Amino acid sequence: MSACPAFSVWWVRVGAPPVHWCKGLRLVNRGAPRSNRGVGTRGAREPPESPRRPLVSYPPRVSASAPVPVPVDETAPIELSIVMPCLNESETLATCIRHALTFLATSGVVGEVIIADNGSTDGSQQIALDEGARVVNVPEKGYGAALIGGIAAAHGTYVAMGDADDSYDFEGPGPFVDELRKGADLVMGNRFRGGIEPGAMPPLHKYLGNPVLSLVGRLFFNAPVKDFHCGLRAFRRDSITALSLRTTGMEFASEMVVKASLSGLHIVEVPTTLRKDGRSRPPHLRSWRDGWRHLRFLMLYSPRWVFFYPGLLLTALGLIATAVLLAGPVSIGEFGLDIGTMLYAAAIAVVGYLSRAVLPAVEGLCPA
Repeated sequence: MSACPAFSVWWVRVGAPPVHWCKGLRLVNRGAPRSNRGVGTRGAREPPESPRRPLVSYPPRVSASAPVPVPVDETAPIELSIVMPCLNESETLATCIRHALTFLATSGVVGEVIIADNGSTDGSQQIALDEGARVVNVPEKGYGAALIGGIAAAHGTYVAMGDADDSYDFEGPGPFVDELRKGADLVMGNRFRGGIEPGAMPPLHKYLGNPVLSLVGRLFFNAPVKDFHCGLRAFRRDSITALSLRTTGMEFASEMVVKASLSGLHIVEVPTTLRKDGRSRPPHLRSWRDGWRHLRFLMLYSPRWVFFYPGLLLTALGLIATAVLLAGPVSIGEFGLDIGTMLYAAAIAVVGYLSRAVLPAVEGLCPA
């Protein structure tokens, strides 16, 4: 009996004494005399010739923990485009692309990886090309502008988007794709349900910014989303393209959810994780500036909450105060309310009424 160096093919001689493996390539022939044991030693006698059987081939061993590529039909249409906005992400871009390609290879999803580059000067474009991604150059600056350009260049039926800072798990979009296949139009990740690693999100964002803005979004638009600003999400490309998204900054994340809710699209949430990003530089996000841009967008697209309900409250308060003061002056401790207060109350009622009257015109521009 002998073996090839690759350890994958054995030649078995019928009738030969039993042969067993030892360390390395050494064989021990337990049926031979002790002095002749050890194949390869000078003077060792060869076993008698015997008829040979055909070669027996064994497949190579595969580690149980290693991802196993799933065969896919390369001629099939692209199902999923993974889009990453990029601005000087050379430290983490290669890792994100590799994780995304690993997901596509192991899940059997026919897809592509698109890097929407926003003018990187650190060689990110070449890194993306070397890793097998497709690069789309977007000259207009901004997070939203980069994503709009990347989505427009996507070929997939579905699009998954996520930041290229290695804070999201690009090997785990499986639940997102499953929900899209079930009929969802927009699948949002929820970091609060999936888990946030220590240090991955600043306390200001974790306990104030995200919860408050998400609450405002649910209140204004009845959106079934508890994490409005999760960067990892997936959607049906034609459904989102029809919304004509146009904001170029960080508020693009809010615009997508708001317009999807106003258009009656099917929105679902799945848990996702957030880990500390792998960059050594500060993030592009500016907490107060971008937080205000999100809140301003939410208010602009909900004129009922900005004009109608506050106007209704002012009208009610003004009319009540005016009616009380018509009967005569009112004293509250050392303060007295008389004709001057009644005039102010009447003015408040008029302002409230005008605010309500503005609503139809505003709704024509920004439906709520």
